[in-house]
Amino acid sequence: MADKVTITDVARAAGVSRQTVSNTLNSPEVVREETRRHVLEVIERLGYRANQAARQMRTGRSRLIAIRIDPGGDGISGSVLDRFLHGLTETAAHEGYRVLLYTAADDRAEIATFEDLLGSYKPDAFVLTATHHDDIRTSWLLERGLPFVAFGRPWSHLPDARHPWVDVDGASGTEAATRHLLAAGHRRIGFIGWPSGSGVGDDRRAGWARTLTALGSETGGAGDLDALLRSVEDGIESGQSAARDLLRTAAPTALVCASDSLALGALQAARSHEGGRPVAVIGFDDTPAATAAGLTSVHQPLAEAAAACVDLLARTLENPDAMRSPGAESSPSEQAHVLLPPSLTIRQSA
Repeated sequence: MADKVTITDVARAAGVSRQTVSNTLNSPEVVREETRRHVLEVIERLGYRANQAARQMRTGRSRLIAIRIDPGGDGISGSVLDRFLHGLTETAAHEGYRVLLYTAADDRAEIATFEDLLGSYKPDAFVLTATHHDDIRTSWLLERGLPFVAFGRPWSHLPDARHPWVDVDGASGTEAATRHLLAAGHRRIGFIGWPSGSGVGDDRRAGWARTLTALGSETGGAGDLDALLRSVEDGIESGQSAARDLLRTAAPTALVCASDSLALGALQAARSHEGGRPVAVIGFDDTPAATAAGLTSVHQPLAEAAAACVDLLARTLENPDAMRSPGAESSPSEQAHVLLPPSLTIRQSA
């Protein structure tokens, strides 16, 4: 039985000392990478389970990373966080951590959950998602010196954020989408995004706008860009309605959308539009729904983002002061702030 496997059994099977096994579980930073991975493989093969309560009493570390799970909305955009969580859980396990999930309706409810978790499970660190302007969660955690990393930029405090973050460059993604359409001969390229004020949404819209302006296309003037822009709440129906309106009033030949949900709605409108030339549509997130619908979409490197979050957390836990400020000795902000480039997955829609 797995519960009869002891740390001595693991050490014998791995050909290392009991102390090395203990260090792998409790202080992995002092163990060579090759040795640590070998010991973890043996632990997994033998089914060894450490006594978490005893380990926490010895080390003061729970080896838990807490992260909120959000409602999936229409189930399309929600799959992005699902993929990130899968990557986070897998990467954390390789580093000897487990992921603790919780729910919260808003920022204040999430802070109340922080307090509850710290009193009961004592997670070593938190991963914040759905970052936004004036995010009170980051200031609450910073004031208490609690380790955390944000998956998403701290929009109100760029570029001098005081905490580690990982994000995907949304503007770069919509720029790549717009350039792809320009190369295909399109000049009137519309954009369907979210209402202003969303850091993520504003960033994705900026990539489209700056590309058209910089390339001096026929849409060049600000007024023309405004005519080709629609801002709506996320969702298939919203995307369909916005696309119909754009096709009727501005006659774009292609559409870039801030999400796959909006793009799938736009694709429905484009396919039923009677305008002669087919209307190209590009989404963002490269969800399974995009694959099924043949939708060209911007792909986010979510596994890499999750791995970067775990790496930054591990470094934060080893040396909290070094990561707290871009001016600290260990480094410049680049070491604590990771902006990953997305890629374009081309399918039939564009």
